[in-house]
Amino acid sequence: MKKFLLLAIAVLLSGCAVGPNYKRPTVSVPTDYRDSMPAQTAAAPSLGNENWWQVYQDPVLADLIHTALQQNYDVRIAAARVLEAQAQLGITRANQFPSASVGADIFSQQNAKTSNQFPPYQVNAGQLNLSVIWNLDFWGKYRRQTEAARAQMLASEWGQRAVISSLVANVATAYFQLRALDSEIEISKRTLGSRQQSLQLTKVLETHGSASDLDVSQSEQLVYTASESIPDLERQIRQQENLLSILLGDNPGSISRGQALTEQPVPEAVPAGLPSELLERRPDVRQAEEIIVAANAQIGVAKASFFPSISLTGAGGLESNALNRFINAPSQTWFGALSVAQPVFQAGALRSGLRLTRAQYQEAVLAYQQTVQNSLEQVSNALIAYQKDRDFRGQQELLTQAAERSDQLSLVLYQHGGASYLQVLTNETNYFSAELNLVQAQLNERLALVQLYQALGGGWQQ
Repeated sequence: MKKFLLLAIAVLLSGCAVGPNYKRPTVSVPTDYRDSMPAQTAAAPSLGNENWWQVYQDPVLADLIHTALQQNYDVRIAAARVLEAQAQLGITRANQFPSASVGADIFSQQNAKTSNQFPPYQVNAGQLNLSVIWNLDFWGKYRRQTEAARAQMLASEWGQRAVISSLVANVATAYFQLRALDSEIEISKRTLGSRQQSLQLTKVLETHGSASDLDVSQSEQLVYTASESIPDLERQIRQQENLLSILLGDNPGSISRGQALTEQPVPEAVPAGLPSELLERRPDVRQAEEIIVAANAQIGVAKASFFPSISLTGAGGLESNALNRFINAPSQTWFGALSVAQPVFQAGALRSGLRLTRAQYQEAVLAYQQTVQNSLEQVSNALIAYQKDRDFRGQQELLTQAAERSDQLSLVLYQHGGASYLQVLTNETNYFSAELNLVQAQLNERLALVQLYQALGGGWQQ
């Protein structure tokens, strides 16, 4: 029996794993991102390396993200998938090792007298046995299966990180949108109050003959223009709070507020780092690569199916009909066998299986290369969006300041008879629109930062 086991171990150790060893596919990665500024080169660490709480510095937003990471259902589902993959790896890896089972039997039998020659008798016996079955992994079939299962587990872990990155971006986006709506409704209410005062003044002037009914009617239009936007903004705020509550894993409810939209920090320039860093940092890229590793290992599994299957079977134990002789040498039993099975005719199933795994590998490689290209596109788009949204916000600030001066000047001129009320109406409408557009520009600048941070592979670091 010992010689039999030593032979099996020697055969196992001398075996090899058939199939190709994994090599990362070649991808065309540029040295710099398109539309990257000099301050965004590799001289500074990439924004994608930063932790999300260093990028989003609003304490209330940080608390919301913490809550979402703990309670969000998508994150919890992704975590369950990781546990599933870990368990599957354990199941697959167990095929590399022997399986053993222990059994015990105790029985008693009594037969009645059938004749004078066969008197009644009773038999008492016991049996204890150990059986071992070991499918030798001479061709590396089970090792390749374990390699594939381990890659699938790593892919699920990177998939979980991708879900976390998306969740962080979604919570930040929804929060900034909520703060923008808060700013818009504040502007609308402030404008409504100012226009209501102007309406009262116009009515007074109309009673003294200094204004016409047309002026009053136009002043009422300004009031209604401001007031009609408030209910719709209130609706959007409630729905945005509901959206954030679901992202947090809560039922719809109110959301705490922190810094105003204009107080949310935005850097002048964002360091993007090297494009090659995306291959190591972006969760979706790493997930796609681990899928290639698994597909590559499956080629080895398919190739190993062409070779003989070698298995060892052994059993040993004790058997006796008397307890006092149970451990004596005559009661010992053992059995050992070596079996070899070579596929002879499978009607092309084995070759088709090999072609299938190779095609799946090619598909995984193409999906990986496509993911890398998509990531480069997303970073480039986010870089140009952040730069241009920042420029647009600066121009919108100047426009809003000019509209405010025009609004104040036209009102002064009207009060002194130097301008018509139509000019007041036009300038107040322009100023109101400019303020709302400025809020949207400030929002877009911050949303572009969120998109750039996610595109660079940030947000999943804990």
